[in-house]
Amino acid sequence: MYRNEAVEKYILFLLEKSTVEAPVWNVEKTGKSNTSKWNYVDGCMIKALLDFGEISGDDRFTGYAMDFIDHRVNEDGSIEGYNKKKYNLDDINAGKTLFTLYRLTGREKYKKALDAIYEQVKEQPRTFEGSFWHKLIYPNQVWLDGFYMVQPFYMEYETAFNGHENYDDIFTQFKTARLRMKDRETGLYFHGYDASRSIFWCDPSTGLSRNFWLRSMGWFVMALIDTLEQCEQSGFEKECDMLKGMFRDLVDALLKFKTENNFWYQVVDKGGTPGNYEETSGTAIMAYALLKGARTGLLPAEYAKTGQDVFESICRRYIDENGRMLLGGICLVAGLGPDNDRRRDGSVDYYLSEPVVENDAKGVGPFLLAYTELLRLYRDKEL
Repeated sequence: MYRNEAVEKYILFLLEKSTVEAPVWNVEKTGKSNTSKWNYVDGCMIKALLDFGEISGDDRFTGYAMDFIDHRVNEDGSIEGYNKKKYNLDDINAGKTLFTLYRLTGREKYKKALDAIYEQVKEQPRTFEGSFWHKLIYPNQVWLDGFYMVQPFYMEYETAFNGHENYDDIFTQFKTARLRMKDRETGLYFHGYDASRSIFWCDPSTGLSRNFWLRSMGWFVMALIDTLEQCEQSGFEKECDMLKGMFRDLVDALLKFKTENNFWYQVVDKGGTPGNYEETSGTAIMAYALLKGARTGLLPAEYAKTGQDVFESICRRYIDENGRMLLGGICLVAGLGPDNDRRRDGSVDYYLSEPVVENDAKGVGPFLLAYTELLRLYRDKEL
């Protein structure tokens, strides 16, 4: 059985330094207020802890995850810190943890909370093409990030509780992203698209932002494979084949930009630009996508070797000579607009100006998910 002691000690170290009110991995949120409410960053980490707890059989990870969510989800299903009326796709991401907890415990409060979040999905504002706005404050804007935040949740809810009724809506939104946001020359996807073509950062003829931000494409790759995982494919073979093709095509397009160190640059295709750097969160996402894609048969088996090489390259960079890990090289945050924040203009300079931090869950969560996929891959080989 493949195991990495330094990785597991590192995750336990983060848990020991955290409380359910103030997790150390949420650098963005706890750095501002010393507390962490319902948000997508914690959702990334708690989902990873639940998955790792399952494969490792270690109740410390599952127990922490349950305590964390229970601190925020009340018995009536209401969620502390969640406001549906913000119509923020990011706020849906943490809801993925509720499916697992409901399966593990059968507690109705988790189902009630799932239903509450699903109400947002049903009411989320849309572009004229039917795609979800990223947030209410970003009218007509579609961001790659948002696909990871909402679509796997949407698909799992439809599969588990709604009889596949809105599958076509999910498939159509991915299809529209491919039509509007994919660059035909590189096969990469632009970070954002404004269907109204009016926001300052977009090309007025295409509605597209200007550059290829690594983590946004990482979120999109994860959205594709995680949505497929939750889909009942019988009867939807053609649509699932479309998603599988999108996943494989984007993975192959990104592999062309992998560095000799087995990393990817913050601005993917601008490796020679001064200040551009090998970014950890997007690289960890790629390790996850390669390993999971190979394990599930979406990618050829040999892609698993590349995924393991990427994962172990991250470990070599961030495990010191004493066997201790401190995950660095993580872009804290990046976005587009709004009108009153013209610094976030989608330029290369902008993406390189955002803080680079350590131990943030936008990197640690995908890193732990990649490790979990590696454990699953080796377990399956042994069975």
